[in-house]
Amino acid sequence: MLVKEYRICMPLTTDEYRIGQLYTISKHSHQESDRGEGVQVIENREHHDPVHGLGQYTEKRVHLSSKLPSWARAVVPRMFYICEKAWNYYPYTVTEYTCSFLPKFSIHIETRYSDDCGDNDDFFNSGNPEDSHEVSFVDIAFDEIPERYYKSVEDLRHFKSNRTTRGPLQEGWRTNTQPVMCSYKLVNVKFEVWGLQTRVEHFVHKVIRDLLLVGHRQAFAWVDEWYGMTMTEVREYEKETQAATNEKIGPVAPTITISAEGHSPAIRSAPATPITGDPPEFLSLPKERTRKTSAPDTLTLPELRERANGPSSHAPPGNTDS
Repeated sequence: MLVKEYRICMPLTTDEYRIGQLYTISKHSHQESDRGEGVQVIENREHHDPVHGLGQYTEKRVHLSSKLPSWARAVVPRMFYICEKAWNYYPYTVTEYTCSFLPKFSIHIETRYSDDCGDNDDFFNSGNPEDSHEVSFVDIAFDEIPERYYKSVEDLRHFKSNRTTRGPLQEGWRTNTQPVMCSYKLVNVKFEVWGLQTRVEHFVHKVIRDLLLVGHRQAFAWVDEWYGMTMTEVREYEKETQAATNEKIGPVAPTITISAEGHSPAIRSAPATPITGDPPEFLSLPKERTRKTSAPDTLTLPELRERANGPSSHAPPGNTDS
């Protein structure tokens, strides 16, 4: 298990961010979906929690086999999905991810939103030294972004909002910009497979960090599309977009799900951004091994029969009639 905390600041208020987040997730999911692939919304309804009160529960399946790089397609079953379950009690949310064919893999994300510049160290500080974790700041304007995700219209060093007049973001913007808010995310990645656990968990955290960077850049770059919407309006947009996305994906082939004994970890938010890139060394396919010289290259069906039953009395030697 590997736990890290990510802090992502935005030039917005928490109320504005709430609208922008819902709009961005819906739009991005629709853009990334295609026939048989993408984000399929299974459930989206109100949910009441005795501690956190009224919130929203969503369940999604992210079908992305064809979006995987070739090295991953070689080792992953064709029909699989990532399950996302999310409980949104804004400004507090819980999101969990599980994979349909890896019962020992899970991601748990706990998020708190606050109107500050990311300088609050108390949200996830239990006071127990054993619960200490790395804190990583994600700068939506100046952190390096993978080339495959870069779009000039989403470069916040040059983008200026027409409706809010905010931007472009300059060096040090996090501490000298108003308004500013921060998304605090405590991310727990678990991959309980001996020999691979540490390397896979570090790799998954790298992917998550890239997705958080891309998603939050888009939320601000698209601000002129959603700024001024009410919660009712964005929920209606979310509903219409989800229906259009499900129709765009179409019927999804049956999937194979492997369940672990006992309790399987749950899951909640799904990265709809395609995972691409070269494979880590530990996931490379094994090199082809030279055949043993004693082994025949091929065995035809008649030859196999002869080995099992001895020479046939019904056919002359060398007859390969099948």
